[in-house]
Amino acid sequence: MRILLVAVGRAKAGLHRDLEEVYQGRLTMPLTIVEVEERRKLPAAERRLREGELLLARVPPRATVVALDERGKSLASADFAAQFSKWQGRGADLVFLIGGADGHADAVRERADAMLSFGPMTWPHLLVRTLLLEQLYRAQHILAGHPYHRD
Repeated sequence: MRILLVAVGRAKAGLHRDLEEVYQGRLTMPLTIVEVEERRKLPAAERRLREGELLLARVPPRATVVALDERGKSLASADFAAQFSKWQGRGADLVFLIGGADGHADAVRERADAMLSFGPMTWPHLLVRTLLLEQLYRAQHILAGHPYHRD
């Protein structure tokens, strides 16, 4: 199983990129980050639709798709690890989609096999990327019985 994180926006050199690289480097599973971006000045609704098209264009056939979305389900880390294990068991590629400032298009939500939220607060999409990578790292350790995670 490959893990693909497809995100709207570009992480420039600096703190965000450095944190991503720290957690990505700690993962034992293969993970690829793909950045998509619509550079044209578009009204919010049009931008959201276009970003949705760009995200969905990067989803491999038969992949399990998880959209990071404020309307998604919030999980404790141990529950996320258990769900991650189920996704792994499917054997298909696992794709996490992170939208831009205006959220996901309806087409993204409709394609998603699951929607995940990091709580009711609004998070900048660059921080969501790092939060997701850390939770994947934590899930890896929970599933391996490593003491990194403490309840």
